[in-house]
Amino acid sequence: MLNLTSIFIISGRLETIKYFIFIISLIFLLGCPKKEKIPVLKGSETPTYGGSFVLDSISDPKSFNPVIAKETSTTMITDFLFEGLTQINPFTTDMEPRLARSWEYSPDGKIWTFHLRENVKWFDGRQFTADDVVFTYNDLYYNPDIPTSARDILTIDGKRIKVEKVDTYTVRFIMPKPFAPLLFALGMEIMPKHILEPMVKAKTFNSAWGVNTPPDKITGTGPFMISEYIPSQRVVLKRNPNYWRTDKTGNGLPYLDSIVILIVPDQNSSLLKFQAGETDMISIRGEDYAVIKPTEAKGNFTIYNTGPTFSTTFLFFNQNPKAIPQYKLRWFTNKKFRQAIAHSVDKETIINNVMAGLAFPQDSALTPASKFFYNPDIRKYEYNLDKAKSLLQEAGFKNKGGRLYDSEGHHVEFTLFTNSENNQRVNIGNIIKSDLDKLGIKVNFVPIQFNTMVTKLDATFDWEAIIIGLTGGVEPHNGRNVWHSSGQLHMWNPRQAKPVTTWEAEIDRLFEDGATELDKEKRKKIYHRWQEIAAEELPVIYTVTPAALYAVRNKFGGIKPTSLAGVIPYIEEVYLKK
Repeated sequence: MLNLTSIFIISGRLETIKYFIFIISLIFLLGCPKKEKIPVLKGSETPTYGGSFVLDSISDPKSFNPVIAKETSTTMITDFLFEGLTQINPFTTDMEPRLARSWEYSPDGKIWTFHLRENVKWFDGRQFTADDVVFTYNDLYYNPDIPTSARDILTIDGKRIKVEKVDTYTVRFIMPKPFAPLLFALGMEIMPKHILEPMVKAKTFNSAWGVNTPPDKITGTGPFMISEYIPSQRVVLKRNPNYWRTDKTGNGLPYLDSIVILIVPDQNSSLLKFQAGETDMISIRGEDYAVIKPTEAKGNFTIYNTGPTFSTTFLFFNQNPKAIPQYKLRWFTNKKFRQAIAHSVDKETIINNVMAGLAFPQDSALTPASKFFYNPDIRKYEYNLDKAKSLLQEAGFKNKGGRLYDSEGHHVEFTLFTNSENNQRVNIGNIIKSDLDKLGIKVNFVPIQFNTMVTKLDATFDWEAIIIGLTGGVEPHNGRNVWHSSGQLHMWNPRQAKPVTTWEAEIDRLFEDGATELDKEKRKKIYHRWQEIAAEELPVIYTVTPAALYAVRNKFGGIKPTSLAGVIPYIEEVYLKK
C-alpha cells in the first residue's frame, strides 16, 4: 500500500460503565474480531507481470530507516519496503489485516491477541515471526534512546503497552486501559530483529540504514525492495519475488517488476518530466491543472480529482525558550501576535493565484476530508489587516514610520524558511511576506533545501518561522506526536518535560482521554474541543488545503482513486496493461 503509513499525519472514563454497554461500544468502534480480508482485483482485465512504474520525488531520502523518519522524502520509499500488523482500507476506512492475519480481544478490551501470517519472509529469506514484532515494539518504538514519533502514539496515560510473545506466530498486546486507536496504531512498520538487534545493543541504531547503506542490506517484508540508489538522480525498487500476497487466482504479487523514483529539483521539474513522458504519475498542483488538462487525451493519461486532501500547510513560530532570543520568544508566545499573523494570511489570493482555485481555506487542525472528526465550527481568521493591526496594538506593538516595534523598541523582524523544492509553499511564503510588510513586519523569506530544513526543525532548532505541511488521516490520535507537549513533532516547542502552557496541558489531557474513550460520539466531542483550542491558541497558522489531483498514464491497470490514499493505494495490484 502506498504512503498509508505516512498518514497521520493525530474525556470520559470507563470505570462505571456497565459490562454489556462496554462490549457494545467496543464492537461498534472497532468492529468484530477480524478474519482474513484482502482486497481482490475487479473487472475483466487480466493482469500481466512486468514493466516499471516511474514516480518522482523533489528531495533525496534522508535515510532508509522508517522508525526515526519524520520526512516524506524517506517514508515515500520505505512505505514500499515495510509493513505493519494492520492497514487501513482506503475505501471504507476500516482496519484490515496485513502481517497479522486475524485478532481477538478480551471482554474488558485490554488484552488483544494477534495471529501472524506464517508465509511471510524477510528480503534475506529469514522467516518473519513474533520475535520481530516484540523486538520492534519493545526495543525500538519504546526505546527512550531512539527518537521515534511512534512512541508518542503508543503511549496511554503516560504508560506503554506491554507486548509479549505467546508462540512463534502469536503476539499479545496488554494495555493499561482500553485503547480506541489500537488497530490504527499497529499499522506501524515491523522491523527485522536478526538484522537490527545488534545495532540496538551497540547503540548505533539511530544511524542505521542511512542512505550510504548497500541496498541489499535494507531488509523488509514489503512488495518491493531497494535495487539502486544514486543520490540526486533516482531510487530503483525491484519486485520482491517472495512477497506473501497473491491475487484472487493464487498468482504472486506484485505484478510490476520495478518502481523507479526520479529525484527532481522542484515541482516545476516534476511537471516537465510528466509532460515529456518520463514519469507515469504526478500529483497536480492547482496552477498546473489548466496547462495539463487539455493534453489529457493526447498524452494518454487520466486526471483524477479525489476531493480535499488530508494534508495541511501552515506557518508556525519557534517557541523553544532555548533556541531564540528572549525578546523574539515574547513575540512568538503572544497569542494576539499569532492571531494578528493569522488575519494577515490572504487565503483567497493563495487559492486563486497559487492553487488556481483548486483548494479550500483551512482553519481547523483537521481538513474536511476527515469527515467524522472534523469540526467546522471553530474560530476562523478572515483576511483583515485592520484587525491584525488592532490585535498587534493590544499586544503592545507600535507602528512608527511604517515599521512595527515591540514595547522594548525592537523592530519586528524574523526569518521565514520553507523548502525550496515546493513551489507552492514558496509562492505562499511570498504572499505572506508581502502582507506582513504592510504591517511593518520585516520577513526575511529564505527557501532552503528540504532535508536541511528538517534538520533545523528537528535537531538544531536553528529557525524562527517555517512554512511546512503534514499529512493527515481519519484517526486524530495519530497526530499525538504533533499535539502532545512531549511529542517528537510538537514543532513549536518539542519534547517538553511538562506542558509549558495551560492550553497545551488541556490538549495533552484531551489526547489521553480520546485514546481511551470507546464511545464514538464522545470521542468526537473530545477531538472537536482539541480543534477549538488549536484554532484559538494558534500554535500553527493554517493556510489552505488543496484538492487532491492526480494524473496517471492509461497504460496501467489496478488504479483505484481514493481521497485517503491517492490513486494507487495497493501498489502491488498495479500492472502494465497488454
